[in-house]
Amino acid sequence: MTLWSGRFTSSMDSTLWDLSESYSFDHVLYHHDIMGTRAHVRGLEAADLITSDESLALLGALEEIESEFDRGVFVRSGSDEDIHTAIERRATEMLGEVGAKIHTARSRNDQIATTMRLFTRDALGEVSGLVLALVDELVNLGAAHKDASLPGYTHLQRAQPVLLSHHLNAHAWALLRDVDRLLDARRRLDVSPLGAGALAGTSLPIDPAVPAALLGFGDTFANSMDAVSDRDFVAETLFDVALLGVHLSRMGEELVLWTSAEFDFATLGDAFTTGSSMLPQKKNSDVAELVRAKTGRFVGNLTSLLVTLKGLPLSYNRDLQEDKEPLFDSIRQVRLVLEALTGAYASLEFHLDVAAAAAADANLVAIDIAERLVEEGVPFRQAHERVGRLVGEAATKGLSLVDLVRADDDLARFVHLFEPGSALAHRSSPGASGPLASPAQRERLVKAVAGLRERLVEPGHPSQ
Repeated sequence: MTLWSGRFTSSMDSTLWDLSESYSFDHVLYHHDIMGTRAHVRGLEAADLITSDESLALLGALEEIESEFDRGVFVRSGSDEDIHTAIERRATEMLGEVGAKIHTARSRNDQIATTMRLFTRDALGEVSGLVLALVDELVNLGAAHKDASLPGYTHLQRAQPVLLSHHLNAHAWALLRDVDRLLDARRRLDVSPLGAGALAGTSLPIDPAVPAALLGFGDTFANSMDAVSDRDFVAETLFDVALLGVHLSRMGEELVLWTSAEFDFATLGDAFTTGSSMLPQKKNSDVAELVRAKTGRFVGNLTSLLVTLKGLPLSYNRDLQEDKEPLFDSIRQVRLVLEALTGAYASLEFHLDVAAAAAADANLVAIDIAERLVEEGVPFRQAHERVGRLVGEAATKGLSLVDLVRADDDLARFVHLFEPGSALAHRSSPGASGPLASPAQRERLVKAVAGLRERLVEPGHPSQ
């Protein structure tokens, strides 16, 4: 029997049932749905809509139902369309008429809006924590090789030498922006929809502030129609995960390059690589490739929800059922990606000599010579042209730039800039890639991580 059977004279057609049922994927919400229902029951008690004995009975039944789910022994009935009906049906089986009171002054519309906010709030915190763990690994990896260098690239062409720690910290700063966005999204969803009913509230004397406080929400809804139809928080979460995925994909692409024979800057540990079913010599960076690929999935999930939302009239529409699978999938997959990528970086063995030799490419000193000329009063564009001609001559004639500079009466005094580490040492401006600028950046990074960790533990802690 459905929750609305009183209005209908025939049961739902099997094809509509198959299209409509969501228990097969929304059962993962059981903990958060029961959490919201506990708060709702206590709100009903506060409004004198149920007695204290009835409240205790309902809370006890909910505890048992949650235990059944936890232990994997909950049995779905053939009439359980979704997780909400399953829990209500089981409570009614256990308590009879008292169980039938559990949905008083509530609709599935405000129920699922609340459940999804609770789920998303926890998911955003968990993902943020995993991102910060990856940042920690990047920072620690850089600190373990504090003097290591490699070329920095633009257009995938060698550009200037950088510290390895500087390169890894560049990824860390991008990831910290992701955490900032995730926690911002969590702050914006910190509004309880419970009490909005189907769309227009209720004539019963409930106080939405009671369950909101119990659930740790910072505020209650201002408009009941907006409360049940709003899925901005899901779309925002999917966007944040998609952009996080873009940053993770960039890191994956880099690992693929670094661990290739052509770059040979690093080797991944065996636990984070695979072999070939045909080629005995292969050691493939599959973890990095899968990280790269998952981002397409994250972007697809975001696009799917936005297209679903863009044509909906107020207020609740069944289309909103399609918010769940994209969200569940993106959260599940980004967790896997973050954990695997953190492990992959921890397993990296850097070939420091190979990377340092690439960073010592003589052509990377060209900008240093031009900047020394600038210090002597030569306009930058003229200095750029002067050094560029020498680089072009070295390339076309197969000569060494060092030898050409040494042989040039006007530039020979700069030949010391080709000494190992000299070009890197000159990258000293704030935020730059050299060792002189590194301590200040590390201090800022440590402070930023600490600030985000403080925000991570800020929001609501339910009192039930």
